[in-house]
Amino acid sequence: MPVDRAKAYTEAGVNIAAGNALVDRIKKIVAGTKTRGVVADIGGFGGLFRPDLANMEEPYLVASTDGVGTKLKIAFACNRHDTVGIDLVAMSANDILVQGALPLFFLDYFSTGKLDLDIAETVIKGVSQGCKLAECALLGGETAEMPDMYAPGEYDLAGFCVGIVDNAKLIDGSSIRVGDAIVGIASSGIHSNGYSLVRKIVEQNDLKLADPFPLDNSQTLGEVLLTPTRIYVETVRHLLRDMEIKGMAHITGGGFYDNIPRTLPERIAADIKFDSWDMPPIFTWLKDTGNLTWPEMLQIFNCGIGYILILPAEQAEEAVSRIRVFKMGAWQIGEIVKRGDGEQVSIDFG
Repeated sequence: MPVDRAKAYTEAGVNIAAGNALVDRIKKIVAGTKTRGVVADIGGFGGLFRPDLANMEEPYLVASTDGVGTKLKIAFACNRHDTVGIDLVAMSANDILVQGALPLFFLDYFSTGKLDLDIAETVIKGVSQGCKLAECALLGGETAEMPDMYAPGEYDLAGFCVGIVDNAKLIDGSSIRVGDAIVGIASSGIHSNGYSLVRKIVEQNDLKLADPFPLDNSQTLGEVLLTPTRIYVETVRHLLRDMEIKGMAHITGGGFYDNIPRTLPERIAADIKFDSWDMPPIFTWLKDTGNLTWPEMLQIFNCGIGYILILPAEQAEEAVSRIRVFKMGAWQIGEIVKRGDGEQVSIDFG
C-alpha cells in the first residue's frame, strides 16, 4: 500500500494536491503571455529570461513591487475576482514606465488560508490579462496556502515587475524647464489607491455594493469600484519613440500633491488647472457622499488623471492627439512654472 506522504500536512490544513492542480490549470494561461525573452516554462525554482540588449549601450534594469490593497475587500464582498489581477500588474508596470523602462517580466504572489482552485485560477487569468496589456511575460509566481492567516474566502496579492531602459533614454526629470507642458492621461476610475477611505464612505452611508451606482444605473456600485486600473504601457511606448518626454508620473497613493513632485527638480513647480479635464462621476460622488473637499480628493485619489507627461509646450497638442488614438482621454492640464516659497504642486480651482 502506497504511503500518503502528504497526510500530515493535509491534516494541518495545507492541500499539496490542490496546489499542484492549480499549477496544471494555469500553465496554458501563463503560456499566453510568453515573450521572446522567456527561456523556460513555469515550474522551475526561478524564472529564466534573456533580454535583448542588441540596441542598448548601457542598459539599466528597473524594478517595482506593489499590491492591490484593500480594494481586495470589495472583490471579496462582490465575489468577483477577475479584475484584481489586472490591478496587480498595473501598479508595478506603470511605476517602472515612469522612468522610461519597458516591462520585461512579472512575478505574482497569491496567498490564502485555504486554496480555492476556481478563485485562484480566475485571479491568475486577470494577472495574465494585465501582463498582455503591459506587453510583458508572466514569468512565474508563488501560491501559498497558510491556514489561520486569512478569513475564509479571502486572499492577498503582491506583484513584482522588472523592465529595462538604455541609460541614454532614462527619464529622470532633470531636463524639465519652466514653460514645459503637463499632459494628463485619463484614469479608468479609482484604480487601486484610497480604498480604505472608499470602504469607510460606503459603510458610514449604509450603502450596498449590489445597488445601482447612483450616477450610472447601468452598473452596480461594486462594479464601478472594481473597475481595473488602466495600464499605460502601449500608449506611452508609442510616444517615447519620437517625442521629447522629459518627465512622467503615475498618480497613485498621495494623489497629485505627492506624486507629481517625484519627477520635478527642486527649483520648479507644477501649476495645474483643475477644470482642464473631464471628471469621472465616481470622484464627484465620493466627494459629495464623503463630505470631502477637492484638495482632500486630490491628495488621496487620481481624480480622473492616472498618468502625466511633461514635455515641451509645442509638443503638447500632438501628444494629446496621439494618446486619444488609443481611446484614452488626454488633456493639457497645466504647465511648469518657477517655484516660489510654496509647494511644488499648485492647483488652480478657478
